[in-house]
Amino acid sequence: MNHSGVRAVEVVVIGAGQAGLAAAFHLRRVGLEPDRDFVVLDHSPRPGGAWQFRWPTLTYGKVHGMHALPGMELTGADPGRPSSEVIGAYFGTYEETFGLRVHRPVSVLAVRPGEDGRLLVGTSEGDWAARAVINATGTWDRPFWPRFPGQETFGGRQLHSSQYAGPEGFRGARVVVVGGGTSAVQQLLEIAPVAAGTVWVTRRPPVFREGPFGEEEGRAAVALVEERVRQGLPPRSVVSVTGLPMSEAVRRGRESGVLERLPLFERITPTGVVWPDGRTAEADVILYATGFRAAIDHLAPLKLREPGGGIRIAGTRVLRDPRVHLVGYGPSASTIGAHRAGRAAVREIQQLLAHDPVAAAG
Repeated sequence: MNHSGVRAVEVVVIGAGQAGLAAAFHLRRVGLEPDRDFVVLDHSPRPGGAWQFRWPTLTYGKVHGMHALPGMELTGADPGRPSSEVIGAYFGTYEETFGLRVHRPVSVLAVRPGEDGRLLVGTSEGDWAARAVINATGTWDRPFWPRFPGQETFGGRQLHSSQYAGPEGFRGARVVVVGGGTSAVQQLLEIAPVAAGTVWVTRRPPVFREGPFGEEEGRAAVALVEERVRQGLPPRSVVSVTGLPMSEAVRRGRESGVLERLPLFERITPTGVVWPDGRTAEADVILYATGFRAAIDHLAPLKLREPGGGIRIAGTRVLRDPRVHLVGYGPSASTIGAHRAGRAAVREIQQLLAHDPVAAAG
């Protein structure tokens, strides 16, 4: 349907990463057709979600906890091949197999209230009017850069872990790695053998998780994230509640001293960093492996945020506007969580579509 240049569909899915593709799969499963009843918009140049941007030395064998998309397992992957290639090819095959017809590259500029109870999704390829929106934009586009006194005076190089292209760019350099997540550990372990020296700093002491991470532990971690979302607070990272997995490489890194953590420094100088007690470390590079924030600025016109800065959801449904579902956000920000969230969102949207959209939006 097309009114005054605005294309109308039942559902717009924003993002074609793990969560977006899972949602699209379940929309097809309940009888909705791509480009007729729903559309999937993705701003990335090719399939793969955020995985396509991972650094080349992050091979598939180093990836932990990659859960398959619904309806198609990822089998026979070469563990020595870059994860960006393996998962990018898997996502591309998935899109073709299920005929999801992802539109890319398309940037979603804003989602705002439209006419007749619909949501107006403004994009770089025109506007869409939808009765529901599944937002699956993840976090990759919003790297978090912490601020420190003196940061602008530093004479070396500063970069975020999202810009990391492998260890060669750090050869012979004195490197300070900031952050206590998985990326910080993985990148530090790669950099240390080629760098002149490394220093690892984190805001809180890292917690390393021994043994398997089963269903019971997963449920407990999700419950902690859900509690923050229920309170209207921004969700924390997965690692903040699960801890860092203890692999053989991590064990060796701890034994060698590479993963000996220092508390966060107080300020940055032209030549390095300084701690409150006067200790200093010279540096040529500061690498901020400080995580990401939810990429949801395009939803700002809907005024979904709570006073605490987060968005309250019930399952995947936004409490301030039940036409909007967030998947891959908060408790569903994991590969297995994204799959479940996509299915749950479609189930609720089915109920929404069965009723008068104007009444549902009110």
